[in-house]
Formats: sequence, structure tokens, C-alpha cells
Amino acid sequence: MKIKNIVLGITFCSGIAFAQTPKQEKDSIAVEVEETQEEIDFTKKAERHPGFDRVIEPQFTSFSRSSSFLNEDVLFGLRDYHQPALIDSIWQQTLLDSRLYDEMQESIENIPYNDTVNKAISTEVLKERLALLNAKTPFNVTYNESLESVIQYYLKRDKEVMERLMSLGHYYFPLFEEKLDKYDIPLEIKYLAIVESALNPRAKSRVGATGLWQFMFATGKMHGLDVSSYVDERMDPVLATEAACQYLSNLYKTFGDWDLVLASYNSGPGNVSKAIRRSGGNTDYWELRNYLPRETAGYVPAFLATMYLFEYADEHGYQPYQPEITYFETDTVKVKQLIKFDQITRVTNIDTELLEFLNPSYKLNIVPFIKDEEYYIRLPLVETGIFVANENLIYNYAEEAILATAEEKPLPKYYEADDKIRYRVRSGDYLGRIAEKFGVGVSKIRRWNNLRSNNIRVGQYLTIYPRKPVASNPVNIQKPTSTKNASVKTSEKYYIVRKGDSLWSISKKFPGITVQNIQKWNDISGNKLKPGMKLKVSNG
Repeated sequence: MKIKNIVLGITFCSGIAFAQTPKQEKDSIAVEVEETQEEIDFTKKAERHPGFDRVIEPQFTSFSRSSSFLNEDVLFGLRDYHQPALIDSIWQQTLLDSRLYDEMQESIENIPYNDTVNKAISTEVLKERLALLNAKTPFNVTYNESLESVIQYYLKRDKEVMERLMSLGHYYFPLFEEKLDKYDIPLEIKYLAIVESALNPRAKSRVGATGLWQFMFATGKMHGLDVSSYVDERMDPVLATEAACQYLSNLYKTFGDWDLVLASYNSGPGNVSKAIRRSGGNTDYWELRNYLPRETAGYVPAFLATMYLFEYADEHGYQPYQPEITYFETDTVKVKQLIKFDQITRVTNIDTELLEFLNPSYKLNIVPFIKDEEYYIRLPLVETGIFVANENLIYNYAEEAILATAEEKPLPKYYEADDKIRYRVRSGDYLGRIAEKFGVGVSKIRRWNNLRSNNIRVGQYLTIYPRKPVASNPVNIQKPTSTKNASVKTSEKYYIVRKGDSLWSISKKFPGITVQNIQKWNDISGNKLKPGMKLKVSNG
């Protein structure tokens, strides 16, 4: 069968549902924590957490404000705890660049099926390499013209795309291999996730197949993957890989042939069974292709071509970026109350985009807390220890921030529906945060500004049509009523306690002031405050 009869589904991101479109970002809930530049003196050193099951020797480095990976608005003084391995700029861009998925989708429509000119490798050499590959894998990697055409095409396409996929593979493959080995599944199945999703954990097809392994809603539920307003476990790399292994293992018990397992994963076991019947009982994939759905006819060649390119990457001159952080350099922490990614970013050195990459299953960038259920946040190893050592402080901050937002709402400034503003991107901004701030969708901001991806840069101007009020900054300090009084006590300041205030939250409003200062200056011992109380907040 000539390659022209193979549907465009042979490319890397043809998934269970074949054609896919990138998942649109969900809008965050409207819980905006008031930003502040002040910091408190908090330098307690976190030791290695006893729960770690691996011995690590992190290389601590001095904190540098110039590092593009450290959050510029870190709230607490935890800066002595650097990430165990800083992620270089090229690698981080590779991890977070959603354009990779778009580029691969576009390539589906432009494969030259009949192109047999300008071969990237001679047929003779290819036959030799496929024979070697066939000898060490349970898959049928024997040479045929259709498979050669797919491999030749992949070798001639954008080299950078393949190198970026290989870089992502350095992060995900150790996880995949660990789970595949657990279920006694060939380790080469790890390449299936490339064909399914281009290693994008938030990939979503036009029919709803989602995640690295492209589970449909019902199939995911069958394998224990929860989907709710906050969480889509089909996007969780660990849970989805576990579910995929269970599904693949069951398919192998049914068919007893890994080529047919691949075909079944794509089109469903029912379609493969029908193809076997129509072929007169033939169970060889290459003999069944004419009886399978068109997209499945190209699915296995795409998988085998991907396997070839990864196994012979050095021979073809691919030079993927080596990651400075791997899956095994991360660990998880069970959350004890609802917490937002923004809040974690404010108290650690972890950039929000890295949190999103490590925790793609949280659709709103919020880790929920629900009784009798368990939710975890994945962090770099050293930051895991810091989080555990300081979790009471972190949770107190998160609770204070949410209460302050819910109970202290100053008079807002309203924008008319048709008003247009120009917003300048600041350090720590990302499209989800900006969308939440103005009550609009991420997809709308991208459309208004002709953005191909969610990547933005500091200093960039965005056109936005706000759809919700934007609060002005509240004034907390009573100003002197006369010039004379001001000249007598210029350094004396007072603060009127409002509902939801605590000594800690008040101290945060005044740089250099601690809870102990406020207690001493106002002769109070506890932490109980009443709305309307007048507190001295300076040593005047």
C-alpha cells in the first residue's frame, strides 16, 4: 500500500481521536491576592525532610536577583534555598512552549506522501538499522516502503522540533519506564506518548481526548482518573501513565500482539476485531492495515518511525538540550488546605510557569482541599523540604491572603465594556493571572493581541477589554490633619484595624515592622484584634 493512502495521522501528535487542538486555558477563579513588595525577616533554615526516600547532595548557590528563574516577588526570606539544579533558559522555554504542539499539528496537513526524492538516508542503511532494531524489540520493525516513506519524511522535517521533543523525553521517559516496567510492558511504548500528545500533558483533541496518553472522559473514569472543575487527572503525568499501563496491559491480554495493541489503543479493540474478521482471520498488522480506519493505518508506522528517530538520534546528528532538572529530582507534598500557585510562588523561589509544568492537572492553578480526598503539589526536591519545614507559615499566609481578598474590598474602579486599555507585562505575570485580574479569558487576550501561544515577556504591552471592576489600592494609614502636627511627629504612624486583620497581616503592610514591634508599641500580648482598634505602627 503506497504512502499516499496513509492518512495524516502518522505524525507525532495524532492521538486516540486523531485530530487534536490545543487545550484552551481555563480562567482562574476570582480570588486575587493583593500584591506587595514588602518582606519579613524569615531565615529559618530547612533541613532534609525525613520523608525523602532518596539521599541528595544539593549544590547551594548564592541568591542572584538576575536569575530569570527566581520569582522577583518572593515574599519570605527563603532565598538561601536555591533549586538543586537551575533550569537554563533554553530548557525552560522547551518545557513551557506550547507552540511545539501547534507546529506539529500544522505539519499533519503538509506531509508530502509521494515524495521519494532527496532521501535523508539510503534505503540500504535504513534496512540494516531496522533489522537491528527489530532484533531487540517485540514490535515488528521489518522494512517496507510505507515505513521508509514515513521515516524519510520525519528526517527531513524541522530538526529543532525533534530536538525539543527529545529534550522533553529526558524529563518524561524515566517516569514512563518506571511504570512500564511495573506492568511488564515493553519500554519502547514510551514513544507512544509522542505520537499521542507530542509530550504535552495538557493536549486536548477536538473530540475531548486529553493528556499525555489522550484519554477520553469515560475511559479515564474507567481507570480511576478524576475530572472536576479544579482537577483533570488525565493531565497528571503519573496517574495518567499508570492508567495507560493498565489499559495497555489489558489490551495485550486480549490480542497477544503489541502491534495490534497499538492499533487498538488508537481505534479501539472493536475496530481491530472487525479488521481481523474482514481479513479472514489474519492477525498481522501489516496485512490488516487495509481493513482498519484510515487514521489507524498510519498510527503504527508513526510509532515505529518515532522509535527509529529516537534510537538513532546520534547517527542523524540530533542534539537535544539536556535538562538541568529531571523527574527524579522532584517530589510531592500533600496539601493541607486550598492553596494557589501564586501563593506558593510568593513564598518560594519557584517560578509559576515551572509549577504549571510540574503540576499540569490543576486546571485553575489551584490545589484544592477536600475532606477525605488527597491532593499533592509536585516541587523540586530542595523546595519540597523548604515547603514542609515552613508549611504552617505558608498556609497562614495563604489563608490571610484569601480572607483579605474576600473581606477587604475597597471601592472599585469600573471600566465600561467597550473600554480598551494597554497593560504592561510585569515580572511574575502570566496570561492566566492577567486574565483573572481583568475578568476575561486567556483565549481572548491571545486573540486581541495575535498571540500564537501563552508566552509573554516583561515589558510587553497587551491590549485588553476588561469585563470586571479593577480595585484601587486602599489607603490604610491615617495622615496627619495639620502641618504643625506633622512637623512634630513625622515618624509616628497609626493604623485602624479592619475586619479580617491580624498582627501578621498588618505587619506586612509596613516594611521593617514585625509582629513583636506592634505588640510592644501597643502594649498587647496576644493576637486578638477588634475592628476599629487604633494601633501604633511606628516607633515615633
